Amino acid sequence: MDFVTFINWALALLSIGFGALGWLRPDHTMRTLDLQDTGSTMGMSEVRAASGALFVMAGIGALLLSTPAAFAMIGFIWGGGTVGRLTSLVLDGTTRLKWIFFASEAAIAAIALSVNL
Repeated sequence: MDFVTFINWALALLSIGFGALGWLRPDHTMRTLDLQDTGSTMGMSEVRAASGALFVMAGIGALLLSTPAAFAMIGFIWGGGTVGRLTSLVLDGTTRLKWIFFASEAAIAAIALSVNL
């Protein structure tokens, strides 16, 4: 396995792992992200979908297709998270946790895009 293939597989599996956590343990994800359940199931549903299964399927899809474009799409998805997080840092204020998430998302996006485009 060459280095680029190793990186691509690692990022796909990382996406699947973090996605599985959001999908199958939305309560944990909500606590980590300081989100609150207001009595509706929509919060859990949104976390399961947008912070969970979306990343699981992106990782699985990239592994199944195994093309540079498929692995680059992982970078674009994490890049979208980076843009959203940066928007929050500018408009909503900063916290240490937001900066950690921003740096992680930006790093994953940059690596996935740089090795596949």
